[in-house]
Amino acid sequence: MSVSDSFREFALEQLGRVSRVTARRMFGGVGIYAGGLFFAVMDNNRLYFKVDDSNRPDFEAAGMGPFRPFGADGAAMQYYEVPPDLLEDLDTLGHWVAKAVAVAKNKRARKKK
Repeated sequence: MSVSDSFREFALEQLGRVSRVTARRMFGGVGIYAGGLFFAVMDNNRLYFKVDDSNRPDFEAAGMGPFRPFGADGAAMQYYEVPPDLLEDLDTLGHWVAKAVAVAKNKRARKKK
């Protein structure tokens, strides 16, 4: 896992234009939070958003796949790669961020039950 400073800065700048976010380095990657909710991760200069059945079809329709931190044969996590051009489209990015944050919020609510 690694993220270049330039990618990290660019992605966080773009995300910050649509939502208040914070970031923490973790295992060479970067975890991204909105309102205390962990909704995204950066790894290998790629951005991934948290998914469930409500937003996964958006990623699949764009031809994007899941985050596999241990290689192509490793287990997939419930984060899907954000299409790179989406970082330039702030209107659409804002919608995708909102959906990913909602997924994180719903997951936290289910854990509390």
